Amino acid sequence: MSNQQTVVLLDGGMGQELIKRSANAPTPLWSATVMRDEPDLVTTVHADYIQADARVITLNNYSATPVRLAKHGLSTAFSELHQAAITAAQRAIAQTKPTHPVAVAGCLPPLVSSYHAEDVPSEAACLADYRALVAAQKDGVNLFLCETLTTVREVQTAATAGKESGHPVWVGMTVDDQDGTRLRSGESLADGVSAAKACGAAAVLINCSWPEAITQGLPILAASGLPFGGYANGFTNAASLAAGSTVAGLAVRRDLNPEAYAEHAMGWVAMGARIVGGCCEVGPAHIQHLGECLKAAGYTLSAAP
Repeated sequence: MSNQQTVVLLDGGMGQELIKRSANAPTPLWSATVMRDEPDLVTTVHADYIQADARVITLNNYSATPVRLAKHGLSTAFSELHQAAITAAQRAIAQTKPTHPVAVAGCLPPLVSSYHAEDVPSEAACLADYRALVAAQKDGVNLFLCETLTTVREVQTAATAGKESGHPVWVGMTVDDQDGTRLRSGESLADGVSAAKACGAAAVLINCSWPEAITQGLPILAASGLPFGGYANGFTNAASLAAGSTVAGLAVRRDLNPEAYAEHAMGWVAMGARIVGGCCEVGPAHIQHLGECLKAAGYTLSAAP
């Protein structure tokens, strides 16, 4: 293998790290609550991932969508929360002074709830809200990362809005843990990949799913001809999360320590993946070990595939 081959090393999960470190109890608007009340904690987590050798860090704005903020009477905080997320990421880079480039990814998440296809708004509503998210973030990021998308509709609208910014758009979809060839909506992963490509996505990924499901779905991503990859969660059953509740109630797998997680991710790289990282319950220690494994195998870490 040529040592010229590069791999983008993403950061890991933010929300679970904040739960572990905060003195406050998690809320349905957890990332937004911490962004408002404990911004320095967010900066610290970003910094830990940078020091673990992550080359892309993602804004902490997963729950700060127009719909979710409105539900909790916080619509007026929309712009403030997104600017705070940008500031936290920028401060982390300034504080750590990395000797390598670190890209900041804007986050285009599920608009209402994670894993629940039935909650996805209409196409027009999705597009309007994703455009609002893009507008709030575009001046402070290098790319957009669509995360944990459950339906083809979300893929189409999030990718379209992100592409309008002029930034690269990476589309991450969450799949059935028992069948990595299908989105959690029941739609085929292939249809999601096709929609992402048609909307101008620069890369396609599977995220917030079992690592075994990601392994199963990667050949479908590879067939797109786009750079592809994955970043898994460490939950036993993410789909059991009730809409409007917090992930604090989800059970955590005990078989995904840094060494075990890196074994999965290195398998993805062997399959051609060039973007890897971690999602919920995958922390800085996992990312650091994965980075060490990649470099030991002769890969160069990069902020772009």
